[in-house]
Amino acid sequence: MTQDLSIVSLILHASWVVQFVVVLLVGVSIASWAAIIRKIGTLKKVQKLNEEFDREFWSGTSLNDLFAGAAQNAKHSGAMERIFASGMREYQKLRERQITDPGALMDGARRAMRASYQRELDSIETNLSFLATVGSVSPYVGLFGTVWGIMHAFTGLAALEQVTLATVAPGIAEALVATAIGLFAAIPAVVAYNRFTHDIDRIANRLETFIEEFSNILQRNLGAHSPSGH
Repeated sequence: MTQDLSIVSLILHASWVVQFVVVLLVGVSIASWAAIIRKIGTLKKVQKLNEEFDREFWSGTSLNDLFAGAAQNAKHSGAMERIFASGMREYQKLRERQITDPGALMDGARRAMRASYQRELDSIETNLSFLATVGSVSPYVGLFGTVWGIMHAFTGLAALEQVTLATVAPGIAEALVATAIGLFAAIPAVVAYNRFTHDIDRIANRLETFIEEFSNILQRNLGAHSPSGH
């Protein structure tokens, strides 16, 4: 008699522990795919906004005009623009307090930009730890389901007088489904994590370069009453 060895049938006939593991892994896989899709959109938006502000920054527009635009566009600005606004805001506050020491002005602006940079990086890295956890833990959860399923299968076979491959195969197949689904959940999460880490490193390097470039411009403008161009 031919047995139905489709994945759905195997899961339905598996022990409740294996079924729980499979349901858990499917839920985790769905959550990781949702996180991957959101992260793709987020990184594309971050890169697009950074490129737009970078072009505007080097277009010859005065720093004061850029700062005014950043203040008006605060809700829709990108990471680079917010870092610029933080440094410019601190720079102007220190000048308004009659601080003329170049070292103090530059240290204040740099600290403000570094703090903003760290906030932006923390925001961009959201969900990365979740993907890393899914990628590292899911195979072991699936393996647990497999081990439990094999134990359950052999326990059931102990009462039989004659054991053939036909009697062993369904139980083993049921157990191996858990490992397969664990890998199905883990592989996309690992690939996405590695890709996102690479993209975020590039964004972080670009933001750090911008901080240095903007600091140099502020340094050159220290002789004026207020920075007006670059």
